[in-house]
Amino acid sequence: MGARKKITVLPGDGIGPEVVSGAIKVLKAVAQKYGHQFEFVKASIGGAAIDQYDTPLPQKTIEACKSSDAVLLGAVGGPKWDGNPSHLRPERGLLAIRKELGLFANLRPVTAFESLIASSPLKKEVVQNVDLMIVRELTGGLYFGKPSERRGEDQSYVVDTLQYSRKEIEQIVEKAFELASVRRKKLTSVDKANVLESSKMWREIVEEKAAFYPDVEVEHILVDAAAMKLIQNPKQFDVVVTENMFGDILSDEASMLTGSLGMLPSASLRNDSFGLYEPIHGSAPDIAGQNKANPLAMILSAAMMLKYSFSMEKEAETIERAVNDVLNAGYRTGDIQSEGSTVVGTDKMIELVVNQLEDDAIVGILACYA
Repeated sequence: MGARKKITVLPGDGIGPEVVSGAIKVLKAVAQKYGHQFEFVKASIGGAAIDQYDTPLPQKTIEACKSSDAVLLGAVGGPKWDGNPSHLRPERGLLAIRKELGLFANLRPVTAFESLIASSPLKKEVVQNVDLMIVRELTGGLYFGKPSERRGEDQSYVVDTLQYSRKEIEQIVEKAFELASVRRKKLTSVDKANVLESSKMWREIVEEKAAFYPDVEVEHILVDAAAMKLIQNPKQFDVVVTENMFGDILSDEASMLTGSLGMLPSASLRNDSFGLYEPIHGSAPDIAGQNKANPLAMILSAAMMLKYSFSMEKEAETIERAVNDVLNAGYRTGDIQSEGSTVVGTDKMIELVVNQLEDDAIVGILACYA
């Protein structure tokens, strides 16, 4: 007997609706294959919500998310809303939904697909076999600190405040230790403890929690050194845990190990099985509606949803294997094309993955699209 799950879908802006559409098609194929029932409920967030409801996060969207088993999010933002006051910026909807749902842990796996190594700007020997997980604190730090404002009669200087409570740091550090304990048992904590008081407390808490995970090797690295080592020797990392802004920056840097932001999924979790799943790329308004977007990060985010929220590991692995098989067959969207590859659009890439899920045979794909 299959499972029944309700999924709130937030297409968002730019290429968001296109890539979300692909994830839904893939999930429907998985449901059909394994006898599950997935109900999809769409709601608005970001710029689309501002245009329709004059707010980046309508109350009805919050309610829809809270009544579901998991959330899929496309992307938010674009130049259309750049001139809006700060409370009417699309990104405010993203920050607010994380806070409303208590999603404190952002998981960003960085895996080097063998078939895409040529797309990375780094040397093959640096990128090959990279498999790391960045765990980013998501609801504290500079992005949520108060005050955050301009001051002075002419507003000539600004104040941003970095705030963390002990509890906020403890829960993200514990999540990272849990992940490291079931991976390769190495945890790298990234901070700026030589300058910031918040980082000093962060490092103290990591050391306190390490006593409960004696099998996990722990190292502390300053964020500037971590940025260098991610490019110099990324294979040294297993689980990397860090605060909000550092994690935002480092995970975008890490995307270049795979060759494209279009390949990196993410999961935003709390302490139960609920989560919000999204690609780490932006809304890419310059290619929206042109059938050029890479849907694979969104599809892999859906696989993370199956794994982390629904405990459907076999189903998640089926999606991951389908994506890998399609890439191994030489199919690429424009952002990851390489010499000898076959460049396809968003719709075709989605179709290829769905067909692979249904056929479980790359021969079928090659026959259809040779």
